[in-house]
Amino acid sequence: MIVRERFRGLFQKYLLVLFMAVAIPLVVNGVVEAWFGYRDQRERLDQLLGVQATSAAAEIHDFIFDITNQLGWFVQVPWSDEPDERRRTEALRLLRQAPAIVGLALIDHKGLERLYVSRIGLNRIESRTDRSADPAVVGARSAQVWFSDVSYHRGSEPHLTVAVVGNRPSVGAVVAEVNLKLIWDVISAIKVGKSGFAFVLDRPGRLIAHPDISLVLRGAEEATSKPFRNIRDAIGPAGAGFATSRDAEGREIAAVAAPVAGPDWTVIVEQPLSEAYAPIYAALWRTATLLAAGTIFAALLAYALAHRMTEPIRILEEGTEKIGAGSFDHRISIETGDEFQRLANSFNRMAAELELAQQHQERIAKLKRFLAPQVADLVDRAGDDSVLDGRHAEVVVLFCDLRGFTAFSAALAPEQVMNVLSEYYACLGRAITEFAATLISFSGDGLMVLVNAPVPVEEPALRAVDLAVEMQKSVQGLIADWRSRGYQVGFGIGLASGAATVGRIGYADRFDYTAIGSVVNLAARLCASAADREILIDAEVAERVRGKRPLERLGDRQIKGFDEAIPVFGISFDAVADIKPQGSGVIR
Repeated sequence: MIVRERFRGLFQKYLLVLFMAVAIPLVVNGVVEAWFGYRDQRERLDQLLGVQATSAAAEIHDFIFDITNQLGWFVQVPWSDEPDERRRTEALRLLRQAPAIVGLALIDHKGLERLYVSRIGLNRIESRTDRSADPAVVGARSAQVWFSDVSYHRGSEPHLTVAVVGNRPSVGAVVAEVNLKLIWDVISAIKVGKSGFAFVLDRPGRLIAHPDISLVLRGAEEATSKPFRNIRDAIGPAGAGFATSRDAEGREIAAVAAPVAGPDWTVIVEQPLSEAYAPIYAALWRTATLLAAGTIFAALLAYALAHRMTEPIRILEEGTEKIGAGSFDHRISIETGDEFQRLANSFNRMAAELELAQQHQERIAKLKRFLAPQVADLVDRAGDDSVLDGRHAEVVVLFCDLRGFTAFSAALAPEQVMNVLSEYYACLGRAITEFAATLISFSGDGLMVLVNAPVPVEEPALRAVDLAVEMQKSVQGLIADWRSRGYQVGFGIGLASGAATVGRIGYADRFDYTAIGSVVNLAARLCASAADREILIDAEVAERVRGKRPLERLGDRQIKGFDEAIPVFGISFDAVADIKPQGSGVIR
């Protein structure tokens, strides 16, 4: 019963995970090693076959061009009309020195045959037969050295016609018939492994050299040449690299081709795949054996570790659930003396840190409800909120609201009104945050902002004026868009500077930071008097920014709640350049 419970819980999961953690790397490593072994063996096979094919092609090339070099001696001296016994002697000597040459014809500069000697036919001297139109002569005159396609003497032995002309027309040409059976010596000497060999095909794909000479002597039989031509076609262009195909007996083979320059032949070296990949198969069997042993070990190890981990994991699971539910005062107790105990201690430290972080977040949230983010962070870093206590301070109070908003909101659907207000407050909020001012309250379309409290700043009047200019510019951009949609609203701002009582006010569960005093009333009245695009300031603010910002005296105005007329000044935000805050909450 206990085992069944384990296999329905963490035991089963960790058994599987730990098994896979050990078994999968073993399997992956085995597969990777097998793949790289396979690739390395292919590269070695490609190099081996390629070297053999290139070497054979070079030897055949040397064989052919050794003959052309010897023929070249016959086209060094110009012809005369008299018989040339010396050339006949040299021709007979060449037949003795080069067994592969079975016939030799010397053509003079007029294209007439002057001498023909042969091993298998009658010699001709000064026959003067016109051979100027002979394909061999024509081909040699255009390319200096000319090779014919392979022909089969008596339908059996492969022969090649080679023609050479000299550098001057007066020396004529020499045409030789070459028996290609002697290439068998080169091909039969190539051995790759136990059963690999080489063969040669001409340009049309006929077999002209093979270790089994009987196949060559069958001549141009299609049935004989076709399997070898299929191998060449599978390889592609000579020198393209290693390819696989099937030989005449249907066995899979690996093959590489190399070109023989001049006669345009192809040397192909092949080896059965079963022999070529024998080292890979042996390595795969070894890898499979190691994998089987490794997976058995992994299963045993996974079972032991999963059994040991079950109880500590259960305790950790219960503890994390409680911590995840917000019980940061919960502590996990594990006394195993190993990593589980250290993990439990880490969880306990994390819970304590989360408890502190939660307290910190709650503190910051309360501060940011009525302070600018920069000021709230400053108060939190200082660890002292005494700046929020009630006190007297010189402050600048800013009020702003929309003109015509009441009529505007009555004519639109609630959703449209809320969308407009969302854009409006987002715009003003960016400006307030940028200038490190303190948002005191907002109601409907109006805002109250405080500068120089709770944290003093440098030149509060200048900062408040610049904030008002930035707010007016930003909101006017919105108003232009609203008017294009038919919304007729405006925006006005009022500022006043003076002494006020500032501090927290409220009850245990809710506090607000605010300012109380006549300066607050004055700023509110100035805002109410401001028309669209206007920024109205009192005399004290005007005095402190005089000479720093363009002012316009608007005369004395009777403000509600004040016995005497108040001098009022205005600032045109159009006349002020782009303003940047002079600092961000700088403490004096």
